Amino acid sequence: MLDIIVKFLFSVIRVSTPLIFGALAACITKKAGLMNLAIESMMLASALAGVLVSGATQSLLLGMLAGFAAAIAITMIISYAAFVMKCDLYLTSIAMNTALVGGTVFVMFLATGQKANTAGSIASLSISSWNIPLIKEIPILGDILSGHNILTYVAFAMIFLVWFMLYKTKIGLRIRSVGENPNAAESVGISPRRIYFLSFGLSGFIAALGGMYMSMGYLSWFARDMMAGRGFISMSAMNIASGEPVSAALAALMFGSADALSNYMQMGKFPSELISMFPYVCTIVLLVLMSAVRTVKAAKQKQP
Repeated sequence: MLDIIVKFLFSVIRVSTPLIFGALAACITKKAGLMNLAIESMMLASALAGVLVSGATQSLLLGMLAGFAAAIAITMIISYAAFVMKCDLYLTSIAMNTALVGGTVFVMFLATGQKANTAGSIASLSISSWNIPLIKEIPILGDILSGHNILTYVAFAMIFLVWFMLYKTKIGLRIRSVGENPNAAESVGISPRRIYFLSFGLSGFIAALGGMYMSMGYLSWFARDMMAGRGFISMSAMNIASGEPVSAALAALMFGSADALSNYMQMGKFPSELISMFPYVCTIVLLVLMSAVRTVKAAKQKQP
């Protein structure tokens, strides 16, 4: 029984990694007063670019740089369309998500001749795992915390880095000031448009880590629509936490627990349709519960 619990907790951390990256990416744009609905497409683009370039060049560094470039390119296209050409941000983001679902398959087919995945078609490189010194020797705790992919530890470090950037730096102050009142920020010389571009760029950089983790850490190949809604679940985690990085990461871990539990349900005699929908049902339930809690709190605050 203990062994099952240890393996489950290890799995929770493993499957929560891309959700943490996505939630943190959403937090940055949330603090700028924007809702980043394109996290799914950023993660997809970076996942495919990392696999293709690392496989073609046999360089992990170039593969990761390509992954970052792909995600940031998505953010710049959306930002230009929304903040320069004045297109609707949300419709542009949704259109980008839809385009990338098919677009990544098209690019994968051009590069490998396959439409399902790149496994066996391209020898892409993978980001290695890391056994933490000393901690790996601790019974139970070492089995849970040690041996994860390096990007998993980067994800947890990123929680602090995003919090520090938002609340302890000048850039973070400007992002939050524009998010609270763009007109007031502009009156003191801060350009809201520049902050919007910056926040989307930073969001894309972090989302790229989640995408590359999926294709170069969690798996070692790119598969069609491999994000499977993780970008949207990440946004749900951010919404539950109202854009606070630490709380958003905790919410991402809750959703990761539901995802890990669904993997364990596959060993039982549960219908496959129930297993596949379980994480998303949990997402809806948590959102409803948090909305109810906020409504009750708001009602109490209005009472004399």
